[in-house]
Amino acid sequence: MSHEMMEFHRKDNRYLYCIENLARLQDRRIECKIIERADLKNVQEFDYFYNDFQKCISGIKQEMDEDDILLINISSGTPAMKSGLLVLVTLGEFDCKTIQVVTPMRKLNEHTHTGYDVETLWELNEDNEDNCENRCREVTCPSLSEIKQKEIIKRLVREYDYSAAYTAAKALSSGASSGLVEILEVAYKRVQLDYRNVDTVIKKYEMKGFPIRSGDSRKYYEYVLSLDVKRKRGDYADFIRGITPIIFDLFVMILEHECNIKIGEFTRTNGNRGLKWDSRKIINTKIESALNSNFNNNFDFGKDVYSSQLIHLINEFAKENIKLVETASALREIEEKIRNIAAHQIISITDETIKLLTGYTALDVIKLLHRAFNYTGINIKEENWKAYEIMNDFIIEKIECS
Repeated sequence: MSHEMMEFHRKDNRYLYCIENLARLQDRRIECKIIERADLKNVQEFDYFYNDFQKCISGIKQEMDEDDILLINISSGTPAMKSGLLVLVTLGEFDCKTIQVVTPMRKLNEHTHTGYDVETLWELNEDNEDNCENRCREVTCPSLSEIKQKEIIKRLVREYDYSAAYTAAKALSSGASSGLVEILEVAYKRVQLDYRNVDTVIKKYEMKGFPIRSGDSRKYYEYVLSLDVKRKRGDYADFIRGITPIIFDLFVMILEHECNIKIGEFTRTNGNRGLKWDSRKIINTKIESALNSNFNNNFDFGKDVYSSQLIHLINEFAKENIKLVETASALREIEEKIRNIAAHQIISITDETIKLLTGYTALDVIKLLHRAFNYTGINIKEENWKAYEIMNDFIIEKIECS
């Protein structure tokens, strides 16, 4: 109680009078403690209340049992009082529930102290009637640390660092209940190309940014998306090392779709190493002729199958499709010029390095991969290549709503 409130209290006991009558009306016991601040006249000073309330509430917390619940009224008092309480709650100082009390007229209370008759006002108090409206509302005041944590998670999502975002979300009080943890786990698994148990969560939360969810098409599509994430994060060495598998698979699919040549009919599996040419299947075929003509009639048909061989088949059997040949040749040239350097030498790989060695930027490489898909029979719309950005927007909206 400030200096002014103490004067009113001593004059007519108005505060305790109402609380004691309320206790009788509700047939329960209410304990009251008056915290006197008789010298407090400058009730507009924020610093005073912040510091004083902190000490008072800490004392109350020390006396509470584990089953007790602390309720803090953030509607009453001067602006400085209410602000002091809100800051304490927002900083996460106390585990409590914050209560807002709506005024009966849904506007500012009128404060009249002249001729104040507490007994009459109590008798006329509409809140004492049966079935009166409960004007108290619990309001959520997120702690400042939680607000900051959400901002950090949003930044991590924008930077495609889903592992760190997933870990941070697990520390949020609302992370699990809001579904954010599950959603970020899907994003983390996605960039790792791990599709186990993700489709159920995608469907559960109607996650956006997943246009392809089944078959080999998904595997190739998601692989290129993950390569693009490496590019966006500046992981250029991993980006370059990762282009060889997808170039090989794209060439195989292009040969089948555009040239009606199924490489599997001329090869055998070579354990975990991939495919190996099968001389028994390839003899006296157009494949044998094309490969020999490009390797001085001395092609070793016992070799493993590489994109360096498949490009000659594409050039031979799809030569009328100039755009296709240009796209495939450019990809093979990039792979040849930089892939081995990135894989076998200790060297800094930057976008400038890629441009210097190949004549193409990392983004150019991604665009060539996108173009190559047009000749595989896999139908991917241009907007589908923005899947991660669409997913990120969905996740950030989820964070802001949680």
